[in-house]
Amino acid sequence: MTGTQEIENKFTSGFYVKRDLTIVRGKGALLFDDLGNAYIDCVGGQGAANLGHANRKIAEAIYQQAQKLVSCPEIFYNDQRAALLEKLINLTNSKFNRGFLCNSGTEAVEAALKISRISTGRSEFVAAMRGFHGRTMGALSVTWEKKYRQPFEPLVPGVTHIPYNNFEKLEQVVNEHTAAVILEIVQGEGGVYPGTAEFLKGAQVLCNKFGALLIIDEIQTGFGRTGKLFAYEHFDLEPDLLCVAKSIAGGLPMGAVLIGKRVNELLPGLHGTTFGGNPVICAAANAALDIYVEDQLPERAMELGGYFIGELRKLEIPLIREVRGLGLIVGIELRQKVTPYISLLKEHGVLALPAGLTVLRFLPPLVIEKEQLDKVVTEVREVLTI
Repeated sequence: MTGTQEIENKFTSGFYVKRDLTIVRGKGALLFDDLGNAYIDCVGGQGAANLGHANRKIAEAIYQQAQKLVSCPEIFYNDQRAALLEKLINLTNSKFNRGFLCNSGTEAVEAALKISRISTGRSEFVAAMRGFHGRTMGALSVTWEKKYRQPFEPLVPGVTHIPYNNFEKLEQVVNEHTAAVILEIVQGEGGVYPGTAEFLKGAQVLCNKFGALLIIDEIQTGFGRTGKLFAYEHFDLEPDLLCVAKSIAGGLPMGAVLIGKRVNELLPGLHGTTFGGNPVICAAANAALDIYVEDQLPERAMELGGYFIGELRKLEIPLIREVRGLGLIVGIELRQKVTPYISLLKEHGVLALPAGLTVLRFLPPLVIEKEQLDKVVTEVREVLTI
């Protein structure tokens, strides 16, 4: 155990299961440990590193803004914040007309739940089994996994969970008491399950019929990950509230809720945040959004993701039950628990994530090279046939 690991173990909260790896540097889709070993990063900051590591344009935007102004709460106007809000709205083709800036995905979900209640005057929510939306009390209430929920119950009441991709069950529970339905386009933490058009478009129809709001959680799938800038575009949806975070600011902490036209007027004082809309983070986000568009990273994710999924599906390995994904969010469901194989992949120079007990999840930066994906496929084949 290194000195760094000893210090973290001594002083950290204890909330995290640590891997025996000290990361000190990154470049593109590679990470380097304190011994100089390189790893292909398919953790991708758990979805926050879509632009890869040490992006020069992001670093320059941070540097330039930090010399001008670091802190500016929303009681004042700010040029970087204004530019970012306008850019976000324009990138959705004005499907949304307002935005709330915060610091993380779970904060975005909390805000969306509050907005839904105040806008509709209702208190009930519908969410999906296997869905993951965060770990604060409201976000946790619409999250499904019992191991996260049970230690903190009772949670926010009035939440019903239905099977994902089961429109018949959804139809049975959405009614005139529903404030909002909250769904992911691809369930990431829940096992990399893409939604069907029938289910997702049906949810929108039901929300419109009963006056409920549709919250789409794109915290992991947003900003090019699935082959579109936002994954809801695959299904031509019109969400009322869009929760985004992770890669919005090139890896720096930021979240946002984009607010649609069906949401009622929101009055001052209903919600707030000290650091949301921070000028330095906004500058990074403005640079990041430009990179996604100018470098055509969503299109790149679609092409490379299709290739990667295709190559993984060619692996004739009995241990593999199914390969699924959309763009560069990819899961391999195994017939055994996944933890030992994540450790073996690390020894082979590939860092990956679990998604539940039996799914290997890959969230590489969108700047990953095809040759690096080939290396990942080679090492997956090696590890799963040991």
